[in-house]
Amino acid sequence: MSRPLECYAGMSVLVVDDNPGNVAFLQQLLIRQGLERVYTETDSRKVQRLLAKCKPDLVLLALRMSHVDGFAVLAQIRKYAAGGYLPVMVLTGDTTTVSRNRALVEGAQDFLTKPVDATEVVLRIANLLQTRQLYATLRYLTAVQTQPGGERAEGLDRIQAVLQDRTLTHVFQSIQDLNTGATVGHEALSRFPDPTLGGPGRWFADAFNVGLGVDLEWLAATSAVTYFDTAPPEMFLTVNMSPATVMHLVENELCPPALWPRIVIELTEQVPVEDYPALQRALAPMRSQGARLSADDLGSGYAGFRHLLRLQPDIIKLDISLIAGINRNHEQQALTRALLAFAYEVGAKVIAEGIEEPAELRTLQDLGVPWGQGYLIGRPAPLPMPWSAVDAIARPEADATRACPDVNLLPRPI
Repeated sequence: MSRPLECYAGMSVLVVDDNPGNVAFLQQLLIRQGLERVYTETDSRKVQRLLAKCKPDLVLLALRMSHVDGFAVLAQIRKYAAGGYLPVMVLTGDTTTVSRNRALVEGAQDFLTKPVDATEVVLRIANLLQTRQLYATLRYLTAVQTQPGGERAEGLDRIQAVLQDRTLTHVFQSIQDLNTGATVGHEALSRFPDPTLGGPGRWFADAFNVGLGVDLEWLAATSAVTYFDTAPPEMFLTVNMSPATVMHLVENELCPPALWPRIVIELTEQVPVEDYPALQRALAPMRSQGARLSADDLGSGYAGFRHLLRLQPDIIKLDISLIAGINRNHEQQALTRALLAFAYEVGAKVIAEGIEEPAELRTLQDLGVPWGQGYLIGRPAPLPMPWSAVDAIARPEADATRACPDVNLLPRPI
């Protein structure tokens, strides 16, 4: 007879409920279905210390308990997880919508009311453990030590030197209105002192591999905002951050609040998103004051669509894999139309990245994509200084639609 949880036998599950009968039932059920490490606790006061001891991969939690209620335990679990994906399934007799919504907002991944169906519980547990296993694998692949010891130490020294001497610099790639040709903003792209050691992607990957990824991303973001010292006030700046670095926004200021309406935070996938509610809480203060969130690489896979639904970004960025050759591919065009319609419904803007061919640009213009960037529009370059002098040349009073002299957008067909 098949046991649905047998393939997760080595994973750990913690059951917290002050009703001994419920605890015994769940423990026996899970063991019968293939789990081997099922821990139980009927005194919610002991959960905080028990977390470090049993290192659970999943917590089954009652809400209404004496001493410490389930909502307080949820807070303890979230703190213990430290931004990682540690799923919590709430099993409770409280059937109110208020309790369910509160539990989900405060960190639970699933919610079932008692009495529960044993088969449904087991299948939902299997789904949560599978997701937990996936995230564990991704973390391992990110942190795995593939370099020899000497090269790893050299990489650590190299990243530390950049952090200490602040030798990281930036170029900026323009984002333009595809209808008028006006520059609406720029994306900040990091550059490092020795390009022979690899491009920016390699530098950031190496930094995360030696535990300094967040530090390097934060340096990149905070140094990029000097853009605002000279850029025209109507332009915005996009800075790239992984979810781990976004969490820095809780206690650290990226730029003065007055500039938040001109900031776009582009979420990258250097480190996977494991806790969407925590990410939303970290972004909430800035977004409430006008900062915008951009979901990167949409169209490149399932992760992008998950971001779209969970994070509700203000800007939807179409991946280069969707844009390349779009003039020759009806399926790519159809997906772009669908995303444009979705963006219109939710009030989001769309940026097409990686525009390199005139035919791609014409197709995007015909489809009604509002913004774009790519080598055809403008290559990454240092900002022109001073802006006012460049504007006087590039954007005379008689033609206020052009924002940069190095851009040669095709005219939109009439």
